[in-house]
Amino acid sequence: ITCPGVLLKDKQELYLSVFVLGQYKKTQCVPAVFPVFFQEKLVFEKAFANIVDPGDLVKLLEFDTAVLELIQLVPPVGKVLATYEENTRDFLFPDPKLTHGHRGLEREILMKRSPFFTGIAPKLRFSTISLISDSLLSSGRSHIQ
Repeated sequence: ITCPGVLLKDKQELYLSVFVLGQYKKTQCVPAVFPVFFQEKLVFEKAFANIVDPGDLVKLLEFDTAVLELIQLVPPVGKVLATYEENTRDFLFPDPKLTHGHRGLEREILMKRSPFFTGIAPKLRFSTISLISDSLLSSGRSHIQ
């Protein structure tokens, strides 16, 4: 996460929380100095029962929301500095013109600043890799994972 020229008033550590496919995960905490580097892979897995057509899966993902939050560990509960929200379909499968020619889908997005955050909006650079596979349930019904 880059944010040129921004110095945070509070010095408590930062982490990135990610909510995708109904699952919440967060990164390890890092010092509150930009640029911030999270060198982590967050893995989200979900089985969609009764979905056999990939088109149906796409429609389902369009109604789900992916939420990313940059949070600082300011007592008592932490302070959200910036957020990013997008439907899960576009988050996992962005428009090809937004991707770079690197391995995976490397992207840059601007997060929305919270009232606690002064300065320019933080820019998040990340990549996503998605794998869709068919599997069989023990009952014999097919579903997409």
